[in-house]
Amino acid sequence: MILSKLVLNPRSRDVVRDLADCQELHRTILSAFSQASGPARAQFRVLFRIDYLQDGTPVLLVQSRPRPDWSKLPRFYLAQPVDIKDVSQAYAAVKPGATLRFRLRANPTRRIDTKSGPDGRRRNGKRVELRTEAQKLEWLRRKGAAHGFEVLTVRASNEVLNVRVNDEGKLRGYRVSGNTRDKKALTFASAIFEGVLRVTDDSAFKAALEQGIGPAKAYGFGMLSVAPVARY
Repeated sequence: MILSKLVLNPRSRDVVRDLADCQELHRTILSAFSQASGPARAQFRVLFRIDYLQDGTPVLLVQSRPRPDWSKLPRFYLAQPVDIKDVSQAYAAVKPGATLRFRLRANPTRRIDTKSGPDGRRRNGKRVELRTEAQKLEWLRRKGAAHGFEVLTVRASNEVLNVRVNDEGKLRGYRVSGNTRDKKALTFASAIFEGVLRVTDDSAFKAALEQGIGPAKAYGFGMLSVAPVARY
């Protein structure tokens, strides 16, 4: 797996456009994978996340199976050369019991209205955002159980989850339907999870690292970033 770190130029009109519209950012990123024979994000396991430096400079992290061709980015899109590294060996070295610091930008949701219709078929329902911190942390626990990790806790004056949840508000964009000029509004609730986890199932965890966690992966959600913890 290849991890690309792109420090973006906040004065670029193209960057401003992409940060304001998740569909445009999606399109710009996938332009680096022109070798695709089908939907590039799924074919090449493309995951990405926007972070910000302390001075507010946007940083785009992109994970993919093949090495992207970032020469296709618009002129003046980058503030500095792209940093690219292969993280495959680091992922392969993860073992059960490993404690890791993590960062995850996610779209915590639940499905409603999934009961069977008059024809007996179960409806797909619709997603609604989880609003409280407790609901979001429970969502993370469930995802951890499904993806081979547990969120660790620490004890102070009382028991506190060793996880921070930062509510980012809404991520927005527009999708054009077919060949028409009709635009469909895209709106996603965004939350950043940061903390320490313990790997319980290395196979499931490695799959989560490669495939992402939760919905809306095409729009910058689900990429799990990890780093070693010296002592815990």
